[in-house]
Amino acid sequence: MSKKKRLNNFEELIVDLITNSPDYSLTRNQISSALQLKSKSDRKKLDTAINRLAGKNMVTKKGNRVVLSIDGEKDKEDRSGRQLKGRLDISPRGTGYVDVEKYDQDVRISRKGVGMALNDDIVEIEVFGRDKRSGQPTGRILDVVKRGKQNYVGTLKKIGKNNYIIESDAKSVYTNFFVLPESLNGAKPDDKVMFKLESWVSPKALPEAKITSVLGKSGTNEANVLSILAENDLIAEFPPQVEGYAEKIPVKIPDDEFSRRRDIRNETVFTIDPEDAKDFDDALSIKMLDNGNFYLGVHIADVTHYVKPASILDDEAYERGTSVYLVDRVIPMLPERLSNGVCSLRPHEDKLTYSCFMEIDPKGNLVDYSIDETAIHSDQRFTYEEAQKIIKGKKHKLSTEVQMVAGLAKTLMDKRFKEGAIDFDTPEPKFVLDKKGKPIKVILKERLFTHRLVEECMLMANKTVATHIENLRKRSGKKRSKDLFPFFYRVHDKPDNEKLAGIAEQVKPVGIKFEVQNKVTPKKINNLLKKVENTNLEYIVNGLMLRAMSKAEYSPDNIGHFGLGFPHYAHFTSPIRRYPDVIVHRILKGYSAGVPAYDHNTLKKDGKHCSEREKVAVDAERDSVKLKQVEFLSSRIGETFKGVISGVMERGIFINLNDIHCEGMIRVSDLKGDYFVYDQKSHSLVGRKSGKKYQLGNEIRVRVKSTNIQKRQIDFALVK
Repeated sequence: MSKKKRLNNFEELIVDLITNSPDYSLTRNQISSALQLKSKSDRKKLDTAINRLAGKNMVTKKGNRVVLSIDGEKDKEDRSGRQLKGRLDISPRGTGYVDVEKYDQDVRISRKGVGMALNDDIVEIEVFGRDKRSGQPTGRILDVVKRGKQNYVGTLKKIGKNNYIIESDAKSVYTNFFVLPESLNGAKPDDKVMFKLESWVSPKALPEAKITSVLGKSGTNEANVLSILAENDLIAEFPPQVEGYAEKIPVKIPDDEFSRRRDIRNETVFTIDPEDAKDFDDALSIKMLDNGNFYLGVHIADVTHYVKPASILDDEAYERGTSVYLVDRVIPMLPERLSNGVCSLRPHEDKLTYSCFMEIDPKGNLVDYSIDETAIHSDQRFTYEEAQKIIKGKKHKLSTEVQMVAGLAKTLMDKRFKEGAIDFDTPEPKFVLDKKGKPIKVILKERLFTHRLVEECMLMANKTVATHIENLRKRSGKKRSKDLFPFFYRVHDKPDNEKLAGIAEQVKPVGIKFEVQNKVTPKKINNLLKKVENTNLEYIVNGLMLRAMSKAEYSPDNIGHFGLGFPHYAHFTSPIRRYPDVIVHRILKGYSAGVPAYDHNTLKKDGKHCSEREKVAVDAERDSVKLKQVEFLSSRIGETFKGVISGVMERGIFINLNDIHCEGMIRVSDLKGDYFVYDQKSHSLVGRKSGKKYQLGNEIRVRVKSTNIQKRQIDFALVK
């Protein structure tokens, strides 16, 4: 029998604490804090246990430190040769998923197997095998290679006379932390705080935290929004030196800059944007040629003229990667002086642009194009609503141009869907906020044709600049021309067949057939979306399909864009708010000047970085919407709403409310009057006695039972 098996539970816990500490030693106070020992008798018990362990040669005492003996270090040596690593994603329930190259699915880690790892950590794992039912690989975490986050967010609580814990927000981490009084940094109970992990010596003990800043009183709008930023490692303010650099950029454009560009300031140019937009980075021009073709100009803010490579402004923009659009504010990629001022294509001002001019025939085919540095003077700033009224017949001095571009956009859209683009339609909630940022009304954003109009023009320009690179390669006539003309694509891989099969299984019980046995094409996906159009399942199936899709990414390796149905595609049209567009502009200008701006390896690294920053922005934006949805329903506890079942699990059913598209859950324990079990074949919860079935797409009436703003959760109860 090993020494460890002869230890009592308390002694085993102490050995585990020291074994999991960074240098295999802890002070007596660290052990006491980790085990939350408060009384004199508890601390006396600790001293006794340490002495017993020293007597068994499990530990040695060196001054105030307790050090693991050589025998106790063998476990670390035994596992040091294992090298299976990946990034950890932890669900709100504590289950972990690790993405490793060796497996086609994420490795599932039970809550117990997660140990002392946290969300986004790079971890070393051991795989046991595969789950018999799902086939998913399962394992446990052996070691944390690198922490994924510097800062976490939670609410400070006082426990007892002088003990403090932080109840962490769901997205940050699944466990609570303890805080020593000297690590409070001025925080008071019920403050929302940002903190860092100080130490974590055993999964059986709480980790220790040190508060780095106070975000505000928990529950306030500012604290809630700042929490979202902190959770996603986003910083709103620019460093003073970056702001200072931006302030020195001149607004006035010198005459020689106009003379070296294609000057179209005398031609009709206009913008179409949201009513509250300030960063206008695209403008349009259009005319009919004598041969009956359209001549479409897409004019993009020339950000690269002002943001020079390797400058502190460029470094900051690269780190941010993208602007972030929260419900009540924008976290811009560039300082406001540029994003809303110098670069923004505001009406009645001379602006420097980078333009894609396209000759397009009446069937929507690209006949010819040019990509030029230009200067424009926007004649009109339209909102989407204003432009929509002109399309419907309202008279305006630019009626001809707006009607013409609308007709072309319709042709381009029809052609795109005919050739295989997927037509998703998902509702987007819009919040009416009071002066304190509290949501007082939720409405769905109306999808106007003018949204499609701008989208089609931008898609055409993005596709054209990517096609331009293919043409450069063909014209070079040299072998390995891809190496000579590296480019930065927006790529979108085919969807995951297993996820598509999951959708087929979910819609099959409600009478919808979705064939996934053979190759899944955009046409098959569009056919499914058409089947559920204008039904209770429309938004649900659209959402399921979006989640089944691969994530679009940035890469120099072109695999095409599955969702759009384009073989070549890049992001060119939004350099004020997307760094990849800045890269594309520099590449295009470099080839025009005969001096390549980037090599393949650099673009590979930049693609990974930009894709990661985009994911962070999307997560923050979703968190912001969910927060406002929970806040909205928090003031409506007890009110009833109509909804549709959007998901069914063993632990309950998810409900999407009809008018405001807030999603919450009815837990299976709250389904009274029967014992409900999950039927995997029909993907439904079925009452054993009554046979009552809760299934995807069922209409249902619910009452708001409770909300949790900190975890951004909504619980419903059934209304009979």
